[in-house]
Amino acid sequence: MFILSGSPSTTFFRPRVSSSSLSSSSSSSSSSSSLSSSSRLCLVSVRSSARKSSACPCLFYSLKVSAMAELVKDTESSLSPIQNAQRRETNHSRTFLNTTTEEELLSAIRKETEAGRLPSNVAWGMEELYQNYKNAILQSGNPKADEIVLSNMTAVLDRVFLDIEDPFVFSPYHKAMREPFDYYMFGQNYIRPLVDFRNSYVGNISVFKDIEEKLQQGHNIFLISNHQTEADPAVIALLLETTNSYLSENMTYIAGDRVVTDPLCKPFSMGRNLICVYSKKHMNDVPELTEMKRKANTRSLKEMALLLRGGSQIVWIAPSGGRDRPDPVTGEWYPAPFDASSLDNLRRLAEHSAAPGHIYPLALLCHNIMPPPLQVEKEIGEKRMISFHGTGLSVAPEITFSDISASCQNPEENR
Repeated sequence: MFILSGSPSTTFFRPRVSSSSLSSSSSSSSSSSSLSSSSRLCLVSVRSSARKSSACPCLFYSLKVSAMAELVKDTESSLSPIQNAQRRETNHSRTFLNTTTEEELLSAIRKETEAGRLPSNVAWGMEELYQNYKNAILQSGNPKADEIVLSNMTAVLDRVFLDIEDPFVFSPYHKAMREPFDYYMFGQNYIRPLVDFRNSYVGNISVFKDIEEKLQQGHNIFLISNHQTEADPAVIALLLETTNSYLSENMTYIAGDRVVTDPLCKPFSMGRNLICVYSKKHMNDVPELTEMKRKANTRSLKEMALLLRGGSQIVWIAPSGGRDRPDPVTGEWYPAPFDASSLDNLRRLAEHSAAPGHIYPLALLCHNIMPPPLQVEKEIGEKRMISFHGTGLSVAPEITFSDISASCQNPEENR
């Protein structure tokens, strides 16, 4: 076990990081599948509608059908990803970046709402997030709490507003955006002060080192994990950044439709390597879109297979298809049940890729930092409770299908 200690960063913005400055053992913007998912995906194109309707609380749901349909289209552009990102930055308003106090920041939200440039439900979510984040950082006892809150929340509100002005479209395989704005460090710096490092731990460091060695040999790694919060990728990366920074920056996450749909979530998702899929839990939310979602998942699975052919990929997947939730009677937290078909798809990918594949179970504990709603919700825009808390992460030795299924009598029992 590795006991962590660390002090929260006091700033959200970091110098731009170019790809050449990252760890260079193997180039691994990872991959993933059409398996069930961590919990979310889709585009909400809100710019034009937001200007016309800033008061309707169902704005994002009303746009959901057209937004989801947009996801299955191949988005072709004459601009490279970096050129497109630079275009967005150049045209972006500095409304939030020009603020220097809490009063100015909150006033900017109201100003943009009144001007019709910010939907009222998004504005409400921004203010709620600000207050909840502030309370959590003050709870940590950090002497620079006020400075951290203002710096980090200014960056968050600025990134959310940029996406309202110019919605970002996720492709089936999304590579973490590191320039001209470093979305990876943006996410790390936001979650860092919420983690009580003195009461956090990482178990089985030797297994994580074994995983790194296999990646350097060109092998593929699959981490089958429970899923606790929207902050899981940042928590995993923070807990590994001291001992296994290569894993932190190069992991690919299977991401469900909601993390690339929710306006307050999208900027954080842009800083991660993602394979975007539709979660089984939300597959039939809009019946007329079910077939389209299945086709989109098939495309994502093909993208993942292509990535795995090159080897040196590390992929995180939550086979439950959603976040863990407490028992409604006892209030105790427990891992959500894994979906057998998702694990079977994963096994096939591991076995049929050109590079050797290895499956490791991963256990994550961080629900106190940002617990999900008690019930699975169909609508986008959940209430976000936040707190300062310790976290935990551990990996078990590799598991193999042949060892597990040796005593099974039939294929269904094997699954």
